[in-house]
Amino acid sequence: MKFKYDIIVVGGGHAGCEAAHAAAVMGANTLLITMDMTKLAQMSCNPAMGGIAKGQIVREIDALGGMSGLVTDRTMIQFRMLNKSKGPAMWSPRAQCDRQKFTAEWRKVIEHTDNLHIWQEQAQSLILKKGRAAGVETSLGTRFYGDAIILTNGTFLNGLMHVGFKKIRGGRSGEQESAGLSDQLRDLGFVVERMKTGTSARIDGRTINFGKMIEQKGDEEKNKFSFLSKDAVLKDQRSCFITHTNKDVHEELKKGLKYSPLFTGRIKGRGPRYCPSIEDKIVTFKDKNEHQLFIEPEGRETIEYYVNGFSSSLPLETQIKALRKVKGLENVEIFRPGYAIEYDFFQPTQLKKTLETKKIRNLFFAGQINGTTGYEEAAAQGIIAGINAVMKINGKDDFILGRDESYIGVLIDDLVTKGVDEPYRMFTSRAEYRILLRQDNADERLTEKAFKIGIAGKERMEMLNEKKKMTREIIKFISEKSIKPDEINEYLEKKGTSTINQKVKAINIAMRPQVELTDFIKRIEGSNKLKALKSEMFERIAEYAEIKVKYEGYIQREKVIADKIKRLENLKIPEDINYSELTSISTEGRQKLNKIKPSSIGQAGRISGVSPSDINILLMYMGR
Repeated sequence: MKFKYDIIVVGGGHAGCEAAHAAAVMGANTLLITMDMTKLAQMSCNPAMGGIAKGQIVREIDALGGMSGLVTDRTMIQFRMLNKSKGPAMWSPRAQCDRQKFTAEWRKVIEHTDNLHIWQEQAQSLILKKGRAAGVETSLGTRFYGDAIILTNGTFLNGLMHVGFKKIRGGRSGEQESAGLSDQLRDLGFVVERMKTGTSARIDGRTINFGKMIEQKGDEEKNKFSFLSKDAVLKDQRSCFITHTNKDVHEELKKGLKYSPLFTGRIKGRGPRYCPSIEDKIVTFKDKNEHQLFIEPEGRETIEYYVNGFSSSLPLETQIKALRKVKGLENVEIFRPGYAIEYDFFQPTQLKKTLETKKIRNLFFAGQINGTTGYEEAAAQGIIAGINAVMKINGKDDFILGRDESYIGVLIDDLVTKGVDEPYRMFTSRAEYRILLRQDNADERLTEKAFKIGIAGKERMEMLNEKKKMTREIIKFISEKSIKPDEINEYLEKKGTSTINQKVKAINIAMRPQVELTDFIKRIEGSNKLKALKSEMFERIAEYAEIKVKYEGYIQREKVIADKIKRLENLKIPEDINYSELTSISTEGRQKLNKIKPSSIGQAGRISGVSPSDINILLMYMGR
């Protein structure tokens, strides 16, 4: 038999699921090859989606027509909006999810998506034809042919797990590694390197003394990720709990350092700077007497808990002894120890901004294979790779998001322009235009673009248009409505802001930092006639309108700056340019430009080692 598809996606993690779903929704006959159909979009580390900058990414995936936000909403057991004490550019949604239900929900999505097929087996090698990816061969010798191939192998490429000096080959606890692809790609000239990540022990909730810990409850309102979801309050949220390590814990951990694969050189891969193992923390921050730990439920009905902040590859005995020195975990029992995992990845500078490889046409990489860490970063790459694979085989323009348009654009530009020397994690600080890239306006930024290429559906566009219409209605109402002192002074006193002694426009009061529009607008006479006030999404719409009113000056100023910088992005560099001939450019500059082969002057300027004078020479060469 000959199995022929338009798009073949290898790997059923977060990147693979989003890539396969995107391609199929856009009309491509798509195959998803995975080693285990019961582990689709598995949460290998902590069971949560979103967080600082990551929450913005999930909202962007949703705005594009992806499924991560909807799956999160359907399986969440707690929701929190982080950084509410800061400006709206920093607000980041985060949800604790039911691990098993999250995977089950993703499987339901995949199985009920038209044009999408699943095959359970290990992909072993690529089929190539004249410098183009043409198919995949599996471990049993099954050959699948496709017009474009997307590799999303996660931590499975030559995966090696460590617990103390014990080593187990595999891509995740209890799952086999993926062998063959790395060696083939290395032979084809790809730069293959090693990285390391890890996870914490899973513990028995029946043996935890929660009374000794600080309870962390979820928010009571605004608890949805997807722009399609209604703003109903999440019932019966599960709490997380906060505790800390201490000197006794650290002493116990130090006893095991001589058996640490991390410090004895047995682990060669580079680990994540911003999510280090507990043994790395006590060595790097040796002056700190404690480190914060989050005890997170794995689901609504299970007794299993995840110890966030206690990732470790130390021997089992050391992990248990150290955990039992933690306040509230004195009698803890574990289900399985934490472990470190090493795996192959490919320097992302070998990719175009579409995530297609430069060496092999119609071959795309997405997820941890590109040196990133995190479900959200992987899912974001997956949806972009899926979209661009379809665009490529249909002969249509590339789908590329700018740094001023999305965190996804920042993520991909950073990867393909700068490369990685440690697992890449997104932060708000990586984005130059944070006030433009808020979590509340991801739909305004991206949904219309996605609708035009056929991934975002009609319902999303209709909801976006309705949201814009209601926002204008609210702003028009408060801009025109005047309020008397006796109508509002009691409310202003309660809010701790100065009262008024004459009629003022409602918008002047709405501009005050102490005033929340969701509450304030209901107190204005005549507001009950507003359509927005009757909408199920009123709180979300009012919050969006409030940000536009209060931060309009900042938003416009950042847009002006972004537009100026964007001119450099529009100056495209010819693909056939030979930088070696431009001897006026510094040696390092020529080397880096030849290696990265930037698509625009803007991208060239962000390459480490390329100086402003190098850019000026390049502009002169191009007749600018």
